[in-house]
Amino acid sequence: MAVDAQTIEKLAELARIAISEETIDEVSSRLGDVLQLVDQLQAVNTDGVEPMAHPLDEVQVLRQDAVTEPNQREAFLALAPQSEAGLYLVPKVID
Repeated sequence: MAVDAQTIEKLAELARIAISEETIDEVSSRLGDVLQLVDQLQAVNTDGVEPMAHPLDEVQVLRQDAVTEPNQREAFLALAPQSEAGLYLVPKVID
């Protein structure tokens, strides 16, 4: 499928990219190749094929959700200019 220069210029404008006059023919050719590939994919009979989220039946291995560092809350609160009941006190920003 051929893509003309006007279509390439319009697509470049919509995508907000600059395509020089010298490269319009190359872009047109490559875009035509992509559209030809899409046509080939659309021609494949997919009746009875179940949709899938990923082509591989892999499972992501997750680590155990366990605490690995000591609780330093009191040490951090001691560094704050003001704190109360385990909370940091900050100046009021919005009236």
